[in-house]
Parts: sequence; C-alpha cells; structure tokens
Amino acid sequence: MRRRKVAVAAGCCLSFFLGTLLNVFFIPGFDPHQQPPPPPPPPRRGVTPAFAGSPLYWPGEDRESQRLELARQIRERYEELLRYQKHQAPAAAARRLVRPLERRLMDLAPPRTSSEQTLRLEKGKAPQADSRGGSDPEAKIDLSLNPPLLGCRDIHNVTSLHYLGSGYTKAVYRVVLNRTLAVALKSVDFGGHDIENCVKQYAALEACYRLASYKIVKEMILLQRLQHANILQLYGYCYQDSNDIPDTLTAITELGSPLEMIQLLQTSWEDRFRICLSLVRLLHYLAHSPLGSVTLLDFRPRQFVIVDGELKVTDLDDASIEESSCTSNRDCFIEFPARNFTLPCSVEGRCRNMNEKRNLYNAYRFFFTYLLPHSAPSSLRPLLDMIVNATGELHWGIDETVAQLERVLHLYKSGTYLQNTTRMPKAGGQNANICTAAGSNQDKDFIMLGTVQMHSKRPSLL
Repeated sequence: MRRRKVAVAAGCCLSFFLGTLLNVFFIPGFDPHQQPPPPPPPPRRGVTPAFAGSPLYWPGEDRESQRLELARQIRERYEELLRYQKHQAPAAAARRLVRPLERRLMDLAPPRTSSEQTLRLEKGKAPQADSRGGSDPEAKIDLSLNPPLLGCRDIHNVTSLHYLGSGYTKAVYRVVLNRTLAVALKSVDFGGHDIENCVKQYAALEACYRLASYKIVKEMILLQRLQHANILQLYGYCYQDSNDIPDTLTAITELGSPLEMIQLLQTSWEDRFRICLSLVRLLHYLAHSPLGSVTLLDFRPRQFVIVDGELKVTDLDDASIEESSCTSNRDCFIEFPARNFTLPCSVEGRCRNMNEKRNLYNAYRFFFTYLLPHSAPSSLRPLLDMIVNATGELHWGIDETVAQLERVLHLYKSGTYLQNTTRMPKAGGQNANICTAAGSNQDKDFIMLGTVQMHSKRPSLL
C-alpha cells in the first residue's frame, strides 16, 4: 500500500515536470537560440521616424524606382494643366464687363511694380518643351489673370482669420482684407490625406507638395476659364515660401456659405426651387462650356456654397473634360450606388453625353429628390414629379431639364399656378405632352389661362 502511494506521487511529479518542460519549449514564438532583433537603421535624411517605419517605406534600390514613379505622376498632372490652359475662353467672355465687386478688388490691390510685371508670362504661353518632347513641370504656373486682382501683397495683413474646413487636398480659411472685404483662401493642407499618404510612400515632402498643389492650379484654371454666375469667382493667387518649401500656392476666391442640406430642407419651397434652378443652369453651362462637356467627378453637396441665395460650385479640382472612349455600348456603363445605366456609343467612338448624364443623375439623387417636390404648390406637383422621374431615369438630357424648370419658374412668377389647374399635365398621363419645348403656342395659351384673375400677393422668386 505504501509503495503504491509512493508510485502515484512519483507519477504526479513526473507528469508536472514533463508538462512544464513541454510548455516552455513549444510556447508560440519561443526560440532558445533566438538573438535579440537588431536596432532599426537610422532614418534617411528627410524621412521622419514615423514614415520610415511605414510598410510603404522602401529602402535601397527601390527608393529610386519610387522617386521615378512620383516624378511620373507629377509630370502627368502637369501635362493635364497644360491641356486645360490651351483652351481659350470665347471672345465674349474675355471682353466681359468688369463687375462692381471686381472694381472694388482692383481698388484694394496696390499697383504692381515693374519687377512683379516681369514675372508674369504672356497669356496662353506654355513652358518650353524639353529634349524628350515633354514639358518640365514648373513650380510656379502663372495664370495671367485679366484684369489682375489680388496677390501676395493683399493677403500679408489680413484680419479675422477663421478655419472653415479641409478635404483630401486643400484647407480653406476665411479672412478679411483691409477690414472690409471677406474672401476665402485655399492652400494645400500639409496634414491632409494626399500629403500624408504621399510622404509615407515616397518620403519627399517638396515633391509631394508639388503634386498636391497642381490640383489647386487646375481648379484655378477652371475657375478662370469657366465664367458663369453659378461658378465661384477667382480673385487672385499668391506664391510664397512656407514650411521650408519654395513657391507654396494660395488661391484667393469668392467667399460663400457652406451648403447645409438639413437647414435647406427647413427653408421655403421657393428657396429650395431657386437652389435647384441654379444647379440646372450650372449643369447646362458645363454641358456646353468653352472647354467641352465638363463633368464633376466628386459631385456632393459639400462641393457647393451659397452666395446671396444662389448656388455656386466651389470645388473643381476633380472636374474632367475627358469623354470616355468606347467600341460598343457595353463600354458606356455608368454605375451609381442605387442605379446603373448604359449609354449609346457614338460612331466617333465616344460615349454619348456621358459627362452630361453623370452630372444630371447626381443632381437628381443629391438635390431634386429632396428639394423639389416637398411642400411644393399642389398645382405644380405633377410637373415637378415628372421632372424628378425623368431625370432619375435619365430619359431627359440637360437641355430638356432646364427648359422644364424654366417653365416652372415662369408659371410661378406669373402667378398662373394659382388659377384653375384642370389642364395641368399629369406625370405619365395623356396630357404629359403639354410640357413640350418651352415657348410653344400650346404653352402660351396655357400660361395665359386665367391671368385676369390674379391674386394680389405675387410670388417673389428671382
């Protein structure tokens, strides 16, 4: 009996010893001969320790390939700027009258010195091509604003500086010039998504800044070339040294109020219709602009502002005039979160009206569905419903859409919508053909119906 107890105790001790030994030798990641890891190499010059430890940091020979890749991206974006600069605004736009606000800006701006004038390139003059047949990307791209408005001298002594917001590339500030004029300043955000990701990958702050700044230059070119009441005005720009980087760019633009959809839904139908009408007039201009059909690739309410009750687009760095090429209709596929469309491929090998239709559907899903029908006058609801449905299905182009909204405006301003509405067209009904091209005889007869019995209170829209 005693021997059995000793044997059991010895077995327990042996089991405990073997279990402990197995746990020590087979624990995950344990190696008795493992050496401590070597200390990380010191970061290269110009690379912060945080960026050097990034998985995108490539030491050795791969650094050269990364440098060449970044240089390729800079050249491609620079050549895109040159393509936009080659397009000239029509003579009518070039000879447009100077607005009162522009005269005010010219009064604020001090006269340019001769040395400053020599820095300005002739309008439309492109940089010289290099031996490889391309153009060397330049840090400073002169836009030759005519008339010259605001520059570096005007923003050295600003007051009431307020940060408004930022996106992937830019930061926007509100400042007051000479204690009288409020403007917006746009510059590259060094803490933004584009700069941070680029520096993590390429470890070249100055080159990454140049790549990002070209997006601001592109936006400035478009603001200069596209002259329309619903496009933000460019007042000027400034190149100056900042953050150890030469020739950092600041754009000076018109100031607007951010578009807040929740607040907009609480306004009157008249104000909301005015916003939609401004948007459609803008899209009509973009479809027939001097640069060709322009599409807004980043089409969101935050890309627009309100200036004196009018909608204006403020962010054009993601706009494009490139038309998609195709060999068949299958290549003309537009994908949205809720709907997909296939457009026809033209005989020229281009997707027909793709830029226009993309803008129009985005206007439908971000603006029309929320702003047009809600609390609209009952007599205008059938026509508004037809507009919303036709744009949501892309049955109409921008020309027909703007004509229909202009008709709504005429009915509202004239007060005809207050009268007998038995002849108002119903969406999808047999009377829908009443809403044809603007100015038809049938519409004229309809608009004149009951105008003698006008109410004394007249609409104030526009």
